[in-house]
Amino acid sequence: MAVKDRVEAVLNVGLRVPSIMLLDVLYRWDVSSFFQKIQRSSLSNNPLFQYKYLALYLHYVGYILSLVLLTLPRQHLVKLYLYVLTALLLFAGHQVSRDYVRSELESGYEGSVYLEPLSMNRFTTALISQLVVCTLCSCVMQTKRIWLFSAHLLPLVARLCLIPLETIVFINKFSMIFTGLEVIYFLASNLLVPYNLAKTAYRELAQVVEVYGLLALGMSLWNQLVLPVLFMCFWLLLFALQIYSYFSTRDQPTSRERLLFLFLTSIAECCSTPYSLLGLVFTVSFIALGVLTLCKFYLQGYRAFMNDNTMHRGMTEGITLLILAVQTGLIELQVIHRAFLLSIILFIVVASILQSMLEIADPIVLALGASRDKSLWKHFRAVSLCLFLLIFPAYMAYMICQFFHMDFWLLIIISSSILTSLQVLGTLLIYILFMVEEFRKAPVENMDEVIYCVNGTYRLLEFLVAVCVVCYGVSETVFGEWSVMGSTIILVHSYYNVWLRAQLGWQSFLLRRDAVNKIKSLPTASNTQLEQYNDICAICYQDMNSAVITPCSHFFHAGCLKKWLYVQETCPLCHSQLKSQSPTTTVPNQDVPAANQNPAGQEEAPANKKQKDDTLPDDGKEGGPGEQQGDNGPAMSAGETSSSSGVPSTPQHLTECCFLRPSRDLKPGAKQRIHGVVY
Repeated sequence: MAVKDRVEAVLNVGLRVPSIMLLDVLYRWDVSSFFQKIQRSSLSNNPLFQYKYLALYLHYVGYILSLVLLTLPRQHLVKLYLYVLTALLLFAGHQVSRDYVRSELESGYEGSVYLEPLSMNRFTTALISQLVVCTLCSCVMQTKRIWLFSAHLLPLVARLCLIPLETIVFINKFSMIFTGLEVIYFLASNLLVPYNLAKTAYRELAQVVEVYGLLALGMSLWNQLVLPVLFMCFWLLLFALQIYSYFSTRDQPTSRERLLFLFLTSIAECCSTPYSLLGLVFTVSFIALGVLTLCKFYLQGYRAFMNDNTMHRGMTEGITLLILAVQTGLIELQVIHRAFLLSIILFIVVASILQSMLEIADPIVLALGASRDKSLWKHFRAVSLCLFLLIFPAYMAYMICQFFHMDFWLLIIISSSILTSLQVLGTLLIYILFMVEEFRKAPVENMDEVIYCVNGTYRLLEFLVAVCVVCYGVSETVFGEWSVMGSTIILVHSYYNVWLRAQLGWQSFLLRRDAVNKIKSLPTASNTQLEQYNDICAICYQDMNSAVITPCSHFFHAGCLKKWLYVQETCPLCHSQLKSQSPTTTVPNQDVPAANQNPAGQEEAPANKKQKDDTLPDDGKEGGPGEQQGDNGPAMSAGETSSSSGVPSTPQHLTECCFLRPSRDLKPGAKQRIHGVVY
């Protein structure tokens, strides 16, 4: 992005912040109390202030001006601020001229300014100030007619001409009136500009709504106004002003407990209106996004920004804060009560951020444990982040229990932190198992069962935590105070965290049981069959010291095939259905069809035949180099061997769900047949 684009983006946000602040001030403004103050003041005799409706009209006019200022295009907004800046410069010139005339009257010196050093100093200072004001006004208004802004130089010219001081006072008033007339003439000449601008904007909005609809109009305004960044800047400015006002009026140093209380009360002060609450929501969203981005960068470095995950954008935490604030009536509470309620809400938001961090770290840590990457720095980053996610949620739960009395709502809040710690503990245990297997330099045969037991254990602990929360809530509802909201929360918690967890766990158990039964029903290959087969497992690409034979005469490791059956009940090579057979069925000790080819006389399905024809290599035709004779097996055609490794490989989700290890290097010297070629 060019510098010009960045400046325009900053101006687009910064120039709209005053409109949000004006809306916030108007929302805080109590018209009734303002009218009562006017009645008690000396202005109550003025007939203009005898009616309360005047204050209401001013209130509504302020809202309209704020909305217009908020929705103006950037070009018109910049021009408006330039006009306001010019008016402020003219007012500053008037102030300089008035102060100079007042200082001359106090001195009483009416002689030449060249003869009195003090008078000369005052004259020089005023002259330089007025010249600077005139120059800035002409630059801002982009005009060379500098005389339009030089009316405040008349008192200085009169003083230089030795005009009496009493006359200079009238000249100063005349310059002020002349400047005011210039401003009035400018406003009158541009009186129809707001009307024409509003008319043009209405036509454009009507066209957009007619063609694209209201939703497209809302999205366009959202992108053009950059509302999330705008509200975040507005809230940060409010928070900075609140902190500055506190420290500017306090002389003594503040303790750590006092700083925490100051932080919470300042946040509570800055969310007393709907506009400031939205500002806090967007600020929390951007903070959550920054924390999650930092977590990715800590784990993966610059590679984390190449494959950005759209699921972790920080909006979940902001929406959670908004829902809880609206549900609890946060805006309507007093500052102290609002601060305590915000502490609980922010605890929930932090727990949600930690859960999102775990969702980012979990696949990265498991992939790092399953890989052969020996970079100690990568492993240190992964393990240190997991340890942080293990300890910090438990520490937060302990701290919040120290400040608040335990009840059903607090137990629900704490349970999320406990579940996060349990999930991290399960991830660390699986990572340790992967590392143990890596140091052994040989795959553990029952590793899948061990991992399933670890996963099942911490899933069971999560289920027990959810059951305890539901039981506590039911007991509190029955023996304590009953409420509709509490009962609703119990029902929702029971359905999502108890019933669905139990259902998913039972389905997982049934899938594993069916897979084990199917594996037991398949015959086991003998040593003679394995020698005649002389190939590797088509799933893990490892040597087969033991294998099972599918009804379509394909050989696989029992553990690898069991992992495959967790996902689908078809053969990984020919995709035929694996029907259960009796465990006592034996396969005669005969020559095994070479390289997982179909038995003799068995016709392939048209779909499978087409798939095999598509996977044939160019040089695998009959008589080509793909047809060679192995030492321990018969000759094999390229078309036959293509079915053993040319079919679609193991799906990616199978590797992630079943924790399949990546293939290791083949043993040197071993004759392996891959894609019809003996190595």
